[in-house]
Amino acid sequence: MKILLVEDEPKVSAFIRRGLEEENFEVEVAYDGHFGRQLALSRTYDLVILDVILPNISGFDVLSAIRAQDQQIPVLMLTALGTTTDKLQGFDGGADDYLVKPFDFQELLARVRALTRRRGGETKGAVLTLADLTLDTAAKTVTRGGQPIKLTAREFGLLELFMRHKGRVLSRAEIAENSWEDAFDSGSNVIDVYVNYLRNKVDKSFPKKLIHTVVGMGYVMREEE
Repeated sequence: MKILLVEDEPKVSAFIRRGLEEENFEVEVAYDGHFGRQLALSRTYDLVILDVILPNISGFDVLSAIRAQDQQIPVLMLTALGTTTDKLQGFDGGADDYLVKPFDFQELLARVRALTRRRGGETKGAVLTLADLTLDTAAKTVTRGGQPIKLTAREFGLLELFMRHKGRVLSRAEIAENSWEDAFDSGSNVIDVYVNYLRNKVDKSFPKKLIHTVVGMGYVMREEE
């Protein structure tokens, strides 16, 4: 597995690189946003670990450039910016996970393993359907009524979770546990915001709504009765 680490602090980048290489990951380091963006767009990686506060251009700008080219490569934001607003900006921009500095390396390693396992783990794909909505787990595509729907990796994972449990009410805690890997406090409103993002893409342009709120309990994906 090959990882791009975009981190401008030499001691931090050396610490992360050494630890990941000891776990048999191949790590390439960029020390500023401009070079990080250049590498991310010109080479193939299994994961990008991305700081936010970088020389030249910010990590959020690098993330935007990555997502404009590749919706599926996992991106882990690793930064001292830890407010809910910061995390929302990262997830809204297409980040798959968000870890706040200072961090424990074992936690970073667990998240790296989870993201890279998700990246390479599916050899057999499943096609999930509900009404006129189709999700292909192998091809990483979503269509509704024959129209392609473009989702970020985070949105795709959330939709897949809903479709694998269609008809079942999922609490916010369950969604956080299965889709966010403890990236933030499940008591925050980030999950609600992200469900709304998904609704805007999956439901808004179609008369039949598939994602429903169950007040006081969570969300469920089902056809309207």
